[in-house]
Amino acid sequence: MSKKATIYDIAKELKITAATVSRALNNNPKISEKTRDLVLATAEKLNYKQNRLAVALKSGKSNNVGVVVPFINKNFFASVIRGIEEELYPKGFHVIISQTHEENDREKKIIQNLINAQVDGILVSTSFTNENKNQLHQVLKKSSPFIFFDRVLHFDDISTVTIDDYQGGFDATEHLINQGCKRIAHFNVNQNIELYNNRFKGYKDALSKHGVAYNSDYVITLKSDMEAGKEAAEKLMNLPVPPDAIFSSTDNGLLGAVKYLQSIAVKIPEDFCVVGFSNEPFTQFLEPSISSVDQSPVEMGKMAAKVFLEQIESNQDVKIHKDVVLPAKLIIRKSSSKHK
Repeated sequence: MSKKATIYDIAKELKITAATVSRALNNNPKISEKTRDLVLATAEKLNYKQNRLAVALKSGKSNNVGVVVPFINKNFFASVIRGIEEELYPKGFHVIISQTHEENDREKKIIQNLINAQVDGILVSTSFTNENKNQLHQVLKKSSPFIFFDRVLHFDDISTVTIDDYQGGFDATEHLINQGCKRIAHFNVNQNIELYNNRFKGYKDALSKHGVAYNSDYVITLKSDMEAGKEAAEKLMNLPVPPDAIFSSTDNGLLGAVKYLQSIAVKIPEDFCVVGFSNEPFTQFLEPSISSVDQSPVEMGKMAAKVFLEQIESNQDVKIHKDVVLPAKLIIRKSSSKHK
């Protein structure tokens, strides 16, 4: 392997000092345009690559932004990342993507590594809950802007971008009630994570508003996957008085429930209505198509990026704190439309 070119090689080639080369490469105004052009041309000829970390340490800016998500292969997070990139790339920023697999220790290490790499900011959808959030706060430094999106924790000095999960849960449940459903079950994922708890609260409040009895037997906490949804639906349908509808905090879990209901000849929506959450792409292509609450993930990504940009463009002594809440939109399809 050939030895990498250094600023000393460029200086030797041009018979100038290494300090002059360094100033030219970093656009120092004291260097003439003629010298700068000569240094850049020689650097290209020698295939010189700047040490980006060294440049970041010197300038205080790397043009890199860390994005930390539980899973990269989920459509929601992939769409959020797309929104972040669409907003940041034209501004000259590069995105470094990491996934935590919902492991707290892994998340802390990833964030620490991004801090060590001198990124200009970190956008996080966290795996932590309010019960252990102090562990994460120990890692967060004041020097880099941190923005929480979707799965958030609340600190006085960190901005958040979410959708109105409470209203989404309320609207989905109220829609089912308006369709004549009286025994509405709910699939939860993790009530210790704020967004799922807010969807659950919306569900309960909609029942209360319309005088529909809350039944704890109808509330099942499950993993966000199809197999868990099948098992949960089977458990519900074997109750002495089974439900006549499901509002699920997860489209993936609801998909399993729909498959089970169809396997036992339950007609959707004639006998049983379902509404999910996330508006995953598959929901519109199933038969019947599945009603779901849209999370606007691309818009969430763009907004998280905008909050980050506003932070770094502000006076460095001023800490911006925003809690941006985007509207949740219920997309009504066949699976819950008895009266169409």
